[in-house]
Amino acid sequence: MKMQNRRQMMTGILRYAALSLVGFFAGSSITKRRKLLKEGKCIERGICSGCRVYESCKLPQALSKKQFLNRKK
Repeated sequence: MKMQNRRQMMTGILRYAALSLVGFFAGSSITKRRKLLKEGKCIERGICSGCRVYESCKLPQALSKKQFLNRKK
């Protein structure tokens, strides 16, 4: 086993702490999006243009836009 000096040890601790924080925030944002979708709330703040889930969205605003576009054709 290789001995570490204090600087190497602190660098490793800070590196893994930063990695843990990034993982925590990424996980919490994914969990939040899933929770909003499950509750039937818009994840794009009501902006349907360019939304990734627009085609499969069943929220009233998206359905209204789809009906409007179908009538327009």
